[in-house]
Amino acid sequence: MLKTPIGKLRFMGYFEGISLLILLFIAMPLKYGLDIPEAVRIVGSIHGALFVTYCVIIAYVQLKVRWNIIWSVIAVAVAFIPFGNFIYDRKLDQLEEKYS
Repeated sequence: MLKTPIGKLRFMGYFEGISLLILLFIAMPLKYGLDIPEAVRIVGSIHGALFVTYCVIIAYVQLKVRWNIIWSVIAVAVAFIPFGNFIYDRKLDQLEEKYS
């Protein structure tokens, strides 16, 4: 999976997607339901770092593979949608075969 630029994007997409789900479905309820704001501070910081790394890898893939810019735009957009990275991963799997 990590041998191609798109494979690296898929790998990072998993981590970014999981961090978003943890932020939304674990840290946020802890903050607002149990009054533990530290959960969002910690998980939010981790998620932010993973998101920035994900965006850097998107730029790397765009420059390395030279695929249509729309795929990079979609990659950024799905990062804001819960489970979006996991759905987009199916398309990335097809694109990985095409651009390898």
